[in-house]
Amino acid sequence: MGSGLMVRESAQVVVVGAGPVGLTVALRLGLANISCVVLEQEAALPEDLRASTFHPPTLDMLSEYGLSQPLIEEGLICPSWQIRMHDTGERAVFDLSVIENDTTHPFRLQCEQFRLSRLLHERIKSLPSVEVRLGVTLTGLEQDDDGVHAIWKSASGEGRIDAKLLIGADGARSTVRKLCEFGFEGKTYPETTILATTTFPFEDHMEGLSNVNYVWTEGGTFSLLRLKSLWRCSLYQEESETLEQALEPASIERKLQKIVPSDTPYQKLQWRPYRVHMRIVDDYRRGRVVLAGDAAHINSPSGGMGMNGGVHDAFSLTDEIKQVFAGGDLTLLDRYTRRRRPVALNEVLAQADRNRSRMQERDPAKRREIFNDLQTMLADREAARTYLLRASMITGLRQAAAVD
Repeated sequence: MGSGLMVRESAQVVVVGAGPVGLTVALRLGLANISCVVLEQEAALPEDLRASTFHPPTLDMLSEYGLSQPLIEEGLICPSWQIRMHDTGERAVFDLSVIENDTTHPFRLQCEQFRLSRLLHERIKSLPSVEVRLGVTLTGLEQDDDGVHAIWKSASGEGRIDAKLLIGADGARSTVRKLCEFGFEGKTYPETTILATTTFPFEDHMEGLSNVNYVWTEGGTFSLLRLKSLWRCSLYQEESETLEQALEPASIERKLQKIVPSDTPYQKLQWRPYRVHMRIVDDYRRGRVVLAGDAAHINSPSGGMGMNGGVHDAFSLTDEIKQVFAGGDLTLLDRYTRRRRPVALNEVLAQADRNRSRMQERDPAKRREIFNDLQTMLADREAARTYLLRASMITGLRQAAAVD
């Protein structure tokens, strides 16, 4: 393609974003012989620090395509997770074997989301009806009675794709959402989280540590999530620090030393700050444009539900799209909003908000009350099952399936 040449082509569906959500959409559409072009602005599939927890029903869904087992082989099985009191070592342990009759994967899997993207991409390569284009940016879109028209550019030129539908799976800063002027109401939390990775063996120094741990410490909180070769640590800046100071290596080191003192400095691999938001669009569809995943809703990462919810969106949306291309009306897509938005609002966002608020609690008496209530609940197997079905996102999926 020569520079400046406007190429015009067509497909049944354009997907914007080649993360787990967009690639899941593309795989399911491709297997249904629906032609699909995926546009990803990055030159390679992103491998930065993003989600790392896969919940049981997500693994159940992926197993239909033979993707769960290779993902499991690249990650760590987490049969339980916990909330800890750092000073005393007390812990409330959430044992996922309680839901073994509700899922074929009664555990969390700790594995970077980019590993799923890689697996999906490899599967998609064998599908003649799907093309994934890297290094391509969506610059505009229009829609009319006949279809939706996506304008793109890359280093080698620009073009237009005429399609029947366009799916925005392009994340929290979604270009699709902005171009179509979806409302995106919600809030931004006041604290900044610092995500740091290290090879330090916390499991050798903290008794009974799980692969997923949310920890109260005196006057603060942190979390430790284990992957195969490293730990992900969520840390917070101190009141006396600016964000710039909190991101200095010496400050990261000091925070890690407070978790487990070490005679030798921590091997710090990566660290980055991020702000946490809770936002959702008012409707997942504008005509022939539909949103999924973080493009439609973003939440606190506490509980690991964001990426999983996006994959669940992808399955629900593609069920509807397949019916549209089998002769159904576009209004079938409204059922996707009816099914997924209430779950995102009332289960994912609300639950993540509660998880975040619980761990941000600073009052020792209130912490103790919360901790004791959790222990009482966990001692009752049926109450624990009810809780874990919600925390594992199974309850939300069942609610969505019941919506006509």
